Amino acid sequence: MKLFFREYPAANPAQSTQTIVILHGLFGSADNWLTQARVLSNHNYRVYTVDQGNHGQSPHSDRFDYPSMVADLAELLADQNIQNPVILGHSMGGKTAMNFAVAHADKLSKLIVVDIAPRYYDLEHYTIVKGLNALDIDTITSRQEADERLSAYVPEPDVRQFLLKNLQRKAEGGFSWKLNLPLITEQLKNIGVDLQYPGTFDKPTLFIRGKYSKYIADADLGRIQQVFPQATLETLETGHWVQAEKPQEFVDLVMKWLA
Repeated sequence: MKLFFREYPAANPAQSTQTIVILHGLFGSADNWLTQARVLSNHNYRVYTVDQGNHGQSPHSDRFDYPSMVADLAELLADQNIQNPVILGHSMGGKTAMNFAVAHADKLSKLIVVDIAPRYYDLEHYTIVKGLNALDIDTITSRQEADERLSAYVPEPDVRQFLLKNLQRKAEGGFSWKLNLPLITEQLKNIGVDLQYPGTFDKPTLFIRGKYSKYIADADLGRIQQVFPQATLETLETGHWVQAEKPQEFVDLVMKWLA
């Protein structure tokens, strides 16, 4: 699959030494990382933000699992001649990044994983998917109407705002979904699974977790060190959406670690 991506060139390419490839989480897109990508590029990092398959402006397919997302990422790196990048992923994107690092350790220099651990998760996203499917996309006339209907399933306004970024207006009027909602609904179980590849990634790895998130528990540290022997863990005063809740602190932490 030829993934959609946005490239943010380094402010001073002559001084740029590292490329960062960023992968969003479930229901997200490359545009979620606009603020962070611009800050990093202003500090002379070359940044790519990627729409993973069946999300954003990337193509839809009949597969939604980590092996296919790993293959898509490998294809993107080859097509764009991106060599030894830092790969950064949040949540589902972090699980893609971990799988990629274990499967293709020679294709990246460092790994940054945001608020996800290398283990199985009993996903809590089925209510969200039920709510998105309950929206009658053919009769909705405004984003406000969609927000009001979705509130019955998703009470948090900020989460609804994030989810409804997946609505796009059609040229002939009305709305459609950017993401492949039928496939995600059908294959959502594939996203909570453990790592899909055996082995380890023995290169510098940074895990960043939110203090008020339950995605990385202290009990996960043993498995993290087992699969990623050079891993370090940092904690920010946030929930699961670490980079959105503390964008400047997040970028400062990433740059300090990379330096």
